[in-house]
Amino acid sequence: MKCRELIFTGHAVRRMFQRKISKNEVTDAIITGEIIADYPNDEPYPSCLILGFVNKRPLHVVLAIESDSLRYHVITAYDPDPELWDNDFTKRITQ
Repeated sequence: MKCRELIFTGHAVRRMFQRKISKNEVTDAIITGEIIADYPNDEPYPSCLILGFVNKRPLHVVLAIESDSLRYHVITAYDPDPELWDNDFTKRITQ
């Protein structure tokens, strides 16, 4: 599915600023990354968790997708904590 518009929510921008993650890094993670979790029942739009690597830095991006208009909403982005995620950052470690 192709994206016609990438929208950064206010929450995403604040958290990205706090975490020193740029819009370009998020965009690269989305383009080159892979979906590691789907959340089809999220409201107001289904969302997914994407894992991408930008300059060897792993990034998780939560993206909500308006399938009818092809608008993607960046909900948040973060560096996955190695203590909470497995070695390849695709599965959360259960404690």
